[in-house]
Amino acid sequence: MTDQQHTVGIDLAKNSFYIVVVDKSCRVVEKKKRTRSQLVSYIAQRPESTIAMEACASSHYWARTLTQLGHNVVLLPAQHVKGYSRGQKNDYNDAQAIAEACHHGAIRPVLPKTVDEQDDSTFARIRQQLVHDRTRLANHIRGILAEYGIVLPVGLHILKRSLPEILEDADNQLTYRMRLLLS
Repeated sequence: MTDQQHTVGIDLAKNSFYIVVVDKSCRVVEKKKRTRSQLVSYIAQRPESTIAMEACASSHYWARTLTQLGHNVVLLPAQHVKGYSRGQKNDYNDAQAIAEACHHGAIRPVLPKTVDEQDDSTFARIRQQLVHDRTRLANHIRGILAEYGIVLPVGLHILKRSLPEILEDADNQLTYRMRLLLS
């Protein structure tokens, strides 16, 4: 049985989830607050319906979980949902804006990621962050060395090749503590 008359908007959070159900005229017919542990059982008891959430942290997990319960889950880009907000910012108004944005169908949804797609995306972001951190650290070391009168050209390979020689050079101004830190 499909509940074609209602759209469910869920404002995701860490522990509490705010749920607003709107009818085909976008009038609120139900408002609920559920904890993380209560959400699945609440949604499992609902007739099959369209459930909308903002595409944000944990949304892909919830999309997969709620889809397995037989619901049509729609993830909406947060920046497009903002235009549907009315009244003061609170979790119920956010959930209502999500439901209305989905109901109107003018926003192109984000496709929920599979676990494998999420892994690939996560690995790529972690690698990108590690490369960024490595570059930042290399630039920082180059700046520290410049304070001791040792100037190196830009390039990670140059720093890697030069650092052992710099640490072994007893004639530069590096202190014992600085040599330990850099090694």
